[in-house]
Amino acid sequence: MQVQSFLPILLPEDPCYAPGMSHKFGVHLVELRKAAGLSQNQLADKLGVPQSNISFWEQWEKPPRGEVLPKLAEALGVSMDELLNFKAPKPKAGPKGKVKEAFEAVAKLPRRQQEHVLKVVNALVAQASSGN
Repeated sequence: MQVQSFLPILLPEDPCYAPGMSHKFGVHLVELRKAAGLSQNQLADKLGVPQSNISFWEQWEKPPRGEVLPKLAEALGVSMDELLNFKAPKPKAGPKGKVKEAFEAVAKLPRRQQEHVLKVVNALVAQASSGN
């Protein structure tokens, strides 16, 4: 008689699934587990899952189901973003130096005065971009 294993995996219909999310998840999980100083058995005990689940997630690059992820992050002492190796997009560069200071000062003005400043700035930008 063969015993079927019911290891949790993330499927495309799972609300926590994101294509490519599992890419290198297993390697990352091993690194996080070792950094936390935990064996597979110790991590499994903390999560209340069989050790074979931990092994499966690490070897087969399959992250656990969504409901296990917060527990896993907590057990490893990392954020969900760090667990999933999520890199936030870099913010767009804004004005710097004197221009930044000027816009910060304008932001503190009353709304009507801000509108007057914007009219002048827009007119100057339009004039400069037309080559005059």
